[in-house]
Amino acid sequence: MSSHNKDLQKLTTAGLLISLGIIYGDIGTSPLYVFKAIVGDHAITESLALGGVSCIFWTLTLQTTIKYVMITLQADNKGEGGIFSLFSLVRRRAKWLIIPAVVGGCALLADGIITPPITISSAIEGLHAKYPQLPTMSVVITIIAALFFIQQFGTSLVGKAFGPIMFLWFTMMGVLGISYIAQMPSIIKALNPYYAYHLLTTTTDPRAFGILGAVFLCTTGAEALYSDLGHCGRSNIRVSWIYVKTCLILNYLGQAVWLMQREGKVIDLDVLNPFYQIMPSWFLIFGIGIATVAAVIASQALISGSYTLIAEAVRLNLWPKVRINYPSEQKGQLYVPSINWIMCAGCIGVVLLFKHSAKMEAAYGLSITVAMLMTTILVSKFLKRRKVPSYLINLFLLVYLLVEGIFLSSNLGKFTEGGWFTLTIGFILFSVMWTWHTARKIRNRYVKFVEVEDYYDILKELSEDETVPKYASQLVYLTSANFNSEVESKILYSILQKQPKRADVYWLVHVDVMDEPYTRDYEVDFLVPNKLIRIDFKLGFRVGQQINLLFRKVVEDLVKNGEVDITSQYESLNKRKIVGDFRFVVIEKVLSRSHNLSFYERIIMTIYAQLKKVSISEERGFGLDLSFVTVEKVPLMLTDPESVVINRVV
Repeated sequence: MSSHNKDLQKLTTAGLLISLGIIYGDIGTSPLYVFKAIVGDHAITESLALGGVSCIFWTLTLQTTIKYVMITLQADNKGEGGIFSLFSLVRRRAKWLIIPAVVGGCALLADGIITPPITISSAIEGLHAKYPQLPTMSVVITIIAALFFIQQFGTSLVGKAFGPIMFLWFTMMGVLGISYIAQMPSIIKALNPYYAYHLLTTTTDPRAFGILGAVFLCTTGAEALYSDLGHCGRSNIRVSWIYVKTCLILNYLGQAVWLMQREGKVIDLDVLNPFYQIMPSWFLIFGIGIATVAAVIASQALISGSYTLIAEAVRLNLWPKVRINYPSEQKGQLYVPSINWIMCAGCIGVVLLFKHSAKMEAAYGLSITVAMLMTTILVSKFLKRRKVPSYLINLFLLVYLLVEGIFLSSNLGKFTEGGWFTLTIGFILFSVMWTWHTARKIRNRYVKFVEVEDYYDILKELSEDETVPKYASQLVYLTSANFNSEVESKILYSILQKQPKRADVYWLVHVDVMDEPYTRDYEVDFLVPNKLIRIDFKLGFRVGQQINLLFRKVVEDLVKNGEVDITSQYESLNKRKIVGDFRFVVIEKVLSRSHNLSFYERIIMTIYAQLKKVSISEERGFGLDLSFVTVEKVPLMLTDPESVVINRVV
């Protein structure tokens, strides 16, 4: 573990503030809309108010506190969290685990498109209490557009202010809740699980099961809590959660008091949101301002998390190669232009489609329930890896598959009201990830490897054959061969047959994506001293694959140690000790014929071909200097020529 990650595990005041600013934006803004969703457009009853708080408290306890804060945070990958980090920890246990990882990742990305609109809309709609005719939709769209526009410049400066602002936000919620609890101290009895049980099993309220879908909104930020483990550390998250949960519950209790004071009434909650109604009238504008900033911070956390998720997916070969920028020196700070503008369009589309936060609530929750179910499956495999007793793992699975299965069923009831939107987004994302992953497996099936040892002599002779024009002093090929003893036949075809390429030294470069997040190691194998050298890079799934820089650094070290000579062999240059030129050759394998593929595989490869057009090239993906790169397209033969029968006519 790096010294940075060790520091993160320490409990510090700064760490606690960072946790408040980064992790709890989503879960911390849920009081804006949870009780609105629970009550809906029905008459307020004591059972609904007490049962609602009870359901919220026990959902936060079971889902967020026990599952995530106590159990899932144990599954850290060298200090990093998130569903792809978790997948990297357990993927060697079973190949099928790729399915819950991809499904969960897509669900989280879909959540990233629905969270900014609902949180920002819920905050801005508080203005309806004073200005009922205010067109809040245009204000929301403006804020969302500005938020996505500033991403390209980095958020490290404003990020430092997130902690104190969120501390103010949670403290404000706690104080407001206490001010109403003081009017009805007996509301504390709502924490008794009996009231949740009574609400959900009562025969007089046909909406009982549907209420669960609304209740689930209170814990939607739990996945983000785990994803940001690397930024804050386990100890800081666990301690700060005590304060956050206390403030959240106090606020929900205060809202319940306000609702019980209006028992029997039907209230337009779009205008009279309980969250804003427990504020003194003089404080309302300030409260809306703080809520809006908190909503923007919540959205920022989801956006940044989406960038990290895509970057990890690219490195794990689950997403087309896309451009990834690093706008600041801050660890983990990155910007993915393509995803930024796709999410921006998606968020604005959500606002235009649903118009009000109340209608967005139906679309919200469904995708994150799916993500939580997938995390449950992966965590169970992690617990097995940690040799936790089987009966405890089975108990964990039984409880959380049941709880989350019930939440999923209740959210599916909202499918026609808006749930279809997030499922559609999730399905599109899944199709992209699954296609990219499967197409790579299909392509690799037709890559032929040969024993590199059989070609040592001819490569040495070619290197010294002055009748062949020199192609480059140092010739570098990227290879996918996992073993030093092998190389793709296409690389040898490129060197020996497709315009024979003479070079002083031939290099084979291989990149292994490791299960650890920040590994940056390499190995060197001198297959033929000073003629054929292989370098194996072992890079973590969160390390940028800037092969051009990494390769140059390795060569510098080898030259410094006297292990290799890269001085030009041209007489005029050699005597002046001038370094020879380097040339990278990237072999792009093309499926020129596909009649041997099944119908399913042909569909996969057709979609893959379209995705390749919008993804960046292999050479850009590996961070190569394009002025030193040659790209050669070679066909992957899908039919063995020996199996073709043809008759010669004399």
